[in-house]
Amino acid sequence: MRSLLTSLLILALLGSSALARPFDADALVRLKRLSDVQVSSDGSLAVYALRETDMEANKGQTRIWALSLLAEDAQPRPLTAFGSGSPRFSADGASLYFLSSRSGSSQVHRLDLNAPGEAVAVTNLSIDVLSFDVVPGGKQLLLSLAVFPDCADIACTVQRSKAQAEAEVTGQVYDRLFIRHWDAWKDGRQNHLYSATLDEDALGDQALRRLSVGLDGDVHSQPFGGDGDYTPSPDGQSAVFALRVAGKSEPWSTNFDLWQVPLDGSAPPRNLTADNPAGDASPVFSPDGKSLAWLAMSKPGFEADRQRILLRDLASGATREVAPVWDRSPGSLAFSHDGKTLLVTANDLGHSRLFAIDVASGRATALSGDGWVGGFAVSGKRVLFERDDLSSPVDLYSVSLRGGPVVRHTQVNAAAMAELQFGAAEQFKFAGWNDELVHGWVVKPVGYEQGQRYPLAFIVHGGPQGSMGNHFHYRWNPQTYAGQGYAVVFIDFHGSTGYGQAFTDSITGDWGGKPLVDLQKGLAHATQSYAFIDGDRACALGASYGGYMMNWIAGAWADRFDCIVNHDGILDNRFMAWSTEELWFVEWEHGGPQHRVAANFEKYNPINLLAQWRTPMLVIHGQQDFRVPFEQGIATFTALQRMGIESRFLQFPDENHWVLKPRNSVQWHREVERWLAQYMGEAD
Repeated sequence: MRSLLTSLLILALLGSSALARPFDADALVRLKRLSDVQVSSDGSLAVYALRETDMEANKGQTRIWALSLLAEDAQPRPLTAFGSGSPRFSADGASLYFLSSRSGSSQVHRLDLNAPGEAVAVTNLSIDVLSFDVVPGGKQLLLSLAVFPDCADIACTVQRSKAQAEAEVTGQVYDRLFIRHWDAWKDGRQNHLYSATLDEDALGDQALRRLSVGLDGDVHSQPFGGDGDYTPSPDGQSAVFALRVAGKSEPWSTNFDLWQVPLDGSAPPRNLTADNPAGDASPVFSPDGKSLAWLAMSKPGFEADRQRILLRDLASGATREVAPVWDRSPGSLAFSHDGKTLLVTANDLGHSRLFAIDVASGRATALSGDGWVGGFAVSGKRVLFERDDLSSPVDLYSVSLRGGPVVRHTQVNAAAMAELQFGAAEQFKFAGWNDELVHGWVVKPVGYEQGQRYPLAFIVHGGPQGSMGNHFHYRWNPQTYAGQGYAVVFIDFHGSTGYGQAFTDSITGDWGGKPLVDLQKGLAHATQSYAFIDGDRACALGASYGGYMMNWIAGAWADRFDCIVNHDGILDNRFMAWSTEELWFVEWEHGGPQHRVAANFEKYNPINLLAQWRTPMLVIHGQQDFRVPFEQGIATFTALQRMGIESRFLQFPDENHWVLKPRNSVQWHREVERWLAQYMGEAD
């Protein structure tokens, strides 16, 4: 019945398309964003975080919503006020724990689901709770807090932080890297893992037990970690966490190990994966607590290696790989309730799918179809998951563990989507470098008419080990260009994920080689196969590695495009080697440190082809981007200006590698749209 009602609603929305307007940047930043789905232990209730945009405050605000999974006509309802997130159920499903900033800092709160009322504070700490998990049994919490590692208690961290803020001098002294990471300067604090026993009153600083004491590293990891970096055992006696213990080698090490520690702090952490010099992550216990599964890489120093699924019998220590012949790289991991199946997500041929993997045989079965699956939660014999595609933002769906029909549960943007028009998307294949099979996508412009020809926005994804596939992206969304009347093409060139690890590995040491050939052949294939693309009016756009490729194209494919848009791109590989923070990335990609393999950094260095540059370029960069430092953007614009090439520079003093603030995002899109229109003419 729910599927029928959903179909009828979609038909009703499509019927109003004549009144709809083309999708654009303003609509993009205003869409609600669903994430962090969780399901109660009895499978009756789902909760999720929903971000809504406050344009006046120029930021997103999140609160928690609930959806009954028992009634077919159930409607989602808000559970908390804005400023809440990270919902986690108690083991019995009677309470919901979550993070809230209502007290002025980020603290854990609890809401009684059987007698709804005001949530009560569970923690009252002197510092923010970064992430947390509820220990089975419901009497303890795991908490990640940013502290000075040499401080014996929280009071010391508070006092030292205050002294730093109030100091009359502002100089900072470092004797090791990182000195800065992603978009923040290091101040000496690390994220450490704590446990605490729940009480009737809110937990204060004195209730905490530090579990990662004596270890030099972050739990959860910086800058994008969370409670997926640690997990409590089903018996509530211990926890396993992932941590990179690298000391001064941290910026060039990808060696994360798994550590187990008793929750009462009675013994120090024990390294479970010391024999693997590469990354170990995402630990999960089997429901009976007898086994531990996790994701492990094999190549030290490589952040995009295939993640293998390892399974260890905790009694004997025997460890084996699950699904060793399955050539995909999982991104998340969970057990079914009976422990016989592992649920994972993985990029797959331009999509991100949900897979069920039989623990005994290793057989992998795709449970979801086309589109992009993000987070998921296991609910009895079903899995609830977040899904989007090129024409639809994230909503909740579910499917049986055995596969079968997919059921849609939410339409959080139904009203907004009814007023918007999107371009039709289609995947294609072609013979790329060395005639190997490569995939790409084309999106028709909104208002497409047979026989018309449309200018082209040619987008190159970042990573470079990534995929710009069937995904509703909130920053680089092809539909914003389709809404402006452009055809859009993007290619999953050699180095992209989801096509087997050998395909991903093939870009290493060859940034300007195979990928450029794929882009050239992919563009030729698209313009020959789709008559509506006007290949004589085309602009190229890219960010991060895509920005690097814009600079490389400017010299190595100089006559092809009417204009270029370069966001956070690399101009000089040599300078990048000594100014970026995560050195493992540049050193793996170029075969070692720059002072040892200098020729590798020069092989495909865009700065060496400046003499061939002539294409007008819009350069965009954020001052808080420490991954591709701001000076790379300044240098690119300076070179363009010095050589007399038409160019423009858009810089954001308050943005990092991405543009995150809603009004800044709209400005970004407007400047890009003006640049494209200036050099390709107004789209038809």
